[in-house]
Amino acid sequence: MKTPSPDEINKIELDLLLEAVYKGYGFDFRNYSKAHILRRLTYFQNVNGLQSFSQVQDLILHNKSKMKELLGELSIKVTEMFRDPAFYLTLRKRVIPLLKTYPFPKIWIAGCSTGEEVYSMAILLREEGLLKRTQIFATDFNEKAIEKAKKGVYSIDKIKHYTVNYQKAGGKNSFSDYYRVIDNRVEIDPGLRQNVQFALHNLVSDAKFETVNMISCRNVLIYFNKELQDRVINLFTDSLINGGYLVLGMKESLLFSSKSGLYKTIDNDRKIFQKKLLGEK
Repeated sequence: MKTPSPDEINKIELDLLLEAVYKGYGFDFRNYSKAHILRRLTYFQNVNGLQSFSQVQDLILHNKSKMKELLGELSIKVTEMFRDPAFYLTLRKRVIPLLKTYPFPKIWIAGCSTGEEVYSMAILLREEGLLKRTQIFATDFNEKAIEKAKKGVYSIDKIKHYTVNYQKAGGKNSFSDYYRVIDNRVEIDPGLRQNVQFALHNLVSDAKFETVNMISCRNVLIYFNKELQDRVINLFTDSLINGGYLVLGMKESLLFSSKSGLYKTIDNDRKIFQKKLLGEK
């Protein structure tokens, strides 16, 4: 009888753990990038003083609070305000003018994390005179991240960097107009979230969220395998109106998607795509 190697045992335990998370709690990480999952689970295992993924499985199945901690580790939290300023500058010049032609545009920010991208988008829309008639849907599967996003309170240490990003993104005012300082934190202007609806939504398992004019899902798909990426692109395609815009991260692409033929490229460097109108080639 063959004895499995340590690497084989580790892989078996990892697969069983992900299956347990799915069957026990309904969160499906089975088609996430294995490198990302392995890195985050190993960190969680070490922090909790566990020796194997089997022990992680036992812990999270019998301790709901630990499962919530694990979800926090597996969620994608790399974010900042006006991240990649050139993207926002392109959005301001090439997409916003067309969004203005709709009476009440709807924008879905999928995988919004702790809200920095949401408030960046809201600032841009306000400066372009579009915020008051735009509905923004901001979603994430991480409940803690959504709660932080709703509050809009961030570390003051990051404000200098965010200010530089804002200026490079074509900001028309002083960035300080959009927040107030409270102790060592900053609170984003509450008026920026008047037309924002924050909600829990899992791109992996949940159905179509809304029919919208634009979807921004930047730097999320890179954590999914090709099969899951294609499934999510299908979801986005179903959610976009014809002529609507899909925005992805700089390292992401529609190239391998079964729906790629339904889109035309607006800016390949900034990964801005437009869903074709009916009959458009």
